[in-house]
Formats: sequence, C-alpha cells, structure tokens
Amino acid sequence: RGVCADTGRVFKQGAILATTTPWVPVVECGAAPKPPADGVGMHFFNPAPVMKLVEVVHTINTAPDVVATVNAVCRQTGKVAVNCADRAGFIVNALLFPYLNDAVKMLQAHYAEAADIDTAMKVGCSLPMGPFELLDVVGLDVALAIQRTLYNEFREPGFAPAPLLEHLVTAGRLGRKTGKGFWEYN
Repeated sequence: RGVCADTGRVFKQGAILATTTPWVPVVECGAAPKPPADGVGMHFFNPAPVMKLVEVVHTINTAPDVVATVNAVCRQTGKVAVNCADRAGFIVNALLFPYLNDAVKMLQAHYAEAADIDTAMKVGCSLPMGPFELLDVVGLDVALAIQRTLYNEFREPGFAPAPLLEHLVTAGRLGRKTGKGFWEYN
C-alpha cells in the first residue's frame, strides 16, 4: 500500500501501475496520487514461467486503453489474458478455493478418504491433480489465507474455512514446503 501511495511522484505521466498481489485490492493501488485510470492488476499463476494464464484485473476507474495495453503485453510474452473486475479471488481463485475447501470439508466429515477424493477428481474430471495434492503444492497456509479473504469479502457461509484446514496450518503442516500437509513428502 505504501508503494502505491508514492506512485504519483515516482512514475511519469502515462505510466501503467500494475500490481501482482492478490491480497491488496487493485482499486487501492489505483486510488493512489497518480491518475487512478492507470491502475490495473496482473495476476500471474505459479510457476509463472510455465503457467500461461494472467488475470488482467480492472477497477471501476481503470481506463480501457490501459486494459488493452496490458492484454497486448500478455500476448507479446506468450501469455493468455482474461479480463475481470476487481474482487476477492478474481476468477480462478474465486472458483477454485471454494472447491478445495469443500474437499477438505468432505474429508473432515468422513464422506471419503483423501486418496479417493483425489482420484475421483483426477479420473472423473480429468484434472491433473486432486484437491489435496493441489492444496499441498499451493501451501495450506496460502490456501487458508485465500479462503479467509473470500469469506471476509462475501460472508457466504460456505466460504468459511474448513476447521481441518485451520488445524493443519496451526500444526505447521503446510504441504510440500514443510514435508507434510494432507500427504507426507520425503
């Protein structure tokens, strides 16, 4: 937020301020002293060199030519841009994390084992990873933070983080980065 506040004196007129953070609303950076029409979000997916998608996030103030320029930059760098409004989760995380949270709730309620849920989603939906494999790659702490952000913005009861996810994070089981999450890693 502090960086955004200094843009008026640091950037030349006409420079585009693009933020990659999914945690600070783009509109907060766009409301800085530089013209708010120049603020836009560029949400890259990890690992950025491999993943092609970029969510181009516009605010109510973002000028259409700024969005067009960012889309052109994405194309020139071999990325696929999708445009969306500034809201928690943008497109992908707003759809993905409730699904992941529901998988944790299903496991927690003993409807199925983690291995069966992962297999069902990989084989039945042709996904490259099951929800627990993906959560372990993303990091359970990151997943919990995203889920809390969605819940805090929309107050949908179903968006409340699964207690099991909170418990695993509290226990330090964060996924691949700690060697233990829903699965154990060597």
